[in-house]
Amino acid sequence: MSDENPLREPERWRRTLARKLRIPFWTVDADVVVPSRVFGRGFFLLHHFRPHLKRELPRFLIEPANFAPAKRWQPAKNIDGDALDQDITAGFNALDRSVKPVNTFRGGAHSARQRLDQFVTHELAGYEHARGKPEQQGTSRLSPYLHFGHISPVRIVLQVNQAVADGLAPAIARDRYLDQLIGWRELSVLFVRHNPHYDSWESAEPWARRTLENHAADPRPHTYSLAELERAETHDELWNAAQREMVASGWMHNVMRMYWAKKILEWAPNPATAFDWAVILNDKYQLDGRDPNGYAGIAWAIVGKHDRPWFDRPVFGSVRYMAEASTRRKFDADTYIARNSPTG
Repeated sequence: MSDENPLREPERWRRTLARKLRIPFWTVDADVVVPSRVFGRGFFLLHHFRPHLKRELPRFLIEPANFAPAKRWQPAKNIDGDALDQDITAGFNALDRSVKPVNTFRGGAHSARQRLDQFVTHELAGYEHARGKPEQQGTSRLSPYLHFGHISPVRIVLQVNQAVADGLAPAIARDRYLDQLIGWRELSVLFVRHNPHYDSWESAEPWARRTLENHAADPRPHTYSLAELERAETHDELWNAAQREMVASGWMHNVMRMYWAKKILEWAPNPATAFDWAVILNDKYQLDGRDPNGYAGIAWAIVGKHDRPWFDRPVFGSVRYMAEASTRRKFDADTYIARNSPTG
């Protein structure tokens, strides 16, 4: 049995495994609250999706029953095992080992439950205010655990609901958080499932493609290579701090992810290259990379996915723009930059 995953590479793994097995191989869409096949299609905007999601939630947002197995597994005698400190990637000659482990997250279901407990007990109450403050890290930081299947979104929602019932947090904090956890996250899964070009410029909304092509020849005030971006060598210290946060910790605050991708569009030679570079860096350094949320976020920032046209401007056309000055005013940018400085 395996979790379903709409990304093409995990799907290839499962199909390869299924061909080699001589026993039934089942997949379960347990990475979301409502199985994505229930909807059968993607949605243009989140507010188009919400009514459909709200209608289905009562069927699936329930405490899982503790079913006993029909046949209990009996381990074979003298079964071979691996040492816990053994490198399971030994022999993977093509594996990029330039990205080193980080000490900001500890994997596993136990650590995931600890992080959830910390969030609902001490941080959920202030989520409505803190979620937009990258210097405070006021989000749940559960995305790496969700990505690797260390915790279920159903478990998170049930515990968040219980925290509100127990008076630990106001309902508005719960509603804002669940809009991210269920609304945006499951909209992203539908995007990936129903758009084969989810990780490239080809996923662009038609209006965004037209406007970006019309502005493709616009002069860029600054241009950088992929290597310069990877090393955080730009004129923009706020962007550099976000890039360093990702490389050093394997994670980036959601506000900064939006700004980070927008600036890559502004500084890359063209929109298609910008999308490719954002995917390369996201998938290389984010612990929750190679995930529908990441691809949908890049598509939102660069090619207008799940967004609408804004005012026309150079380079961006009518794709939403984020300026450094206005982004800085929304939180304590200097503290964020200092914490993610090369010597911070």
